[in-house]
Amino acid sequence: MVPPKQSNTIDFDAAKLQRLAAQEPRQRTGRPLDLLELRQQLNLQLQVSLEAERILAVFFSEIQRLLPVDYLAYQHTGADLRLEFGDSAQHSADYRLIHDSEYLGELCFRRRQRFAEAELAQLESLMACLLYPLRNALLYRAAVQSALRDALTGTGNRIAMDQALTREVEVARRHLQPLSVLMLDLDHFKQINDRHGHSIGDDALRAVAAAIKASLRNVDMVFRFGGEEFLVLLSNTSGSAAAHVGERLRRAVEELDLVIDGKPLPLSISLGCASLNAGESVDDLLRRADNALYEAKRDGRNRLACAS
Repeated sequence: MVPPKQSNTIDFDAAKLQRLAAQEPRQRTGRPLDLLELRQQLNLQLQVSLEAERILAVFFSEIQRLLPVDYLAYQHTGADLRLEFGDSAQHSADYRLIHDSEYLGELCFRRRQRFAEAELAQLESLMACLLYPLRNALLYRAAVQSALRDALTGTGNRIAMDQALTREVEVARRHLQPLSVLMLDLDHFKQINDRHGHSIGDDALRAVAAAIKASLRNVDMVFRFGGEEFLVLLSNTSGSAAAHVGERLRRAVEELDLVIDGKPLPLSISLGCASLNAGESVDDLLRRADNALYEAKRDGRNRLACAS
């Protein structure tokens, strides 16, 4: 049975959120707190962070001083953001947040009992406090992602790669988990640029990056760290499993249908695979992957080689 939902779109510019300021609040615990006082406190508390997770965690905690809410979920597909707090329950109230025609994401509140109309109105009033903190957090997130993203391919850049490698190697060591990397290179890229121009070379890079990302799990990470060089970081993945992933990527690129002036432009990649050894540094791991890549290119390209 599908749980009943109460769905709304909240346009903060059009909604009359002040209509409930004088309503009698429903109490859970602690000293008596009215809606106006909670709004004032939220306006202060939600301004102290630019992290969406922190802002929504505070919001979820504080609204429970006025309303019984068991669960809060937030998602913004464009920002690649999905957050959940509390324990899910049967009854829900869903909101699509809009301000000045700007989409700010979607909120889902859940609890064991249906929301009364007065309670929904209180929620809507409290959500108004999220307007500027959430918008600022999304802008901050976009700026950070832009600084860590390769503008041409949309993959992570060298800065993001260095940060992720350091972090994931530490996690792998702490939890005794495997970690593997795939270093790959677009074959004959210089010839593509020389024959067709750099614009077509850019198209080829974008197509290869899209094929790679479409062939990976959500938890896998891909970075562009050179002209035509990419690195795929596979956390909690053994060498044999990484080799299978590499073959999947190789086939995906080989099957690309990039047409230039009415003619297909064949594309292929060479890959080197390496898994983290005990006590090995990030530089040593990358060096072994690079050596394996060199071996794949030396043996004819469009193939994968694994480091010993």
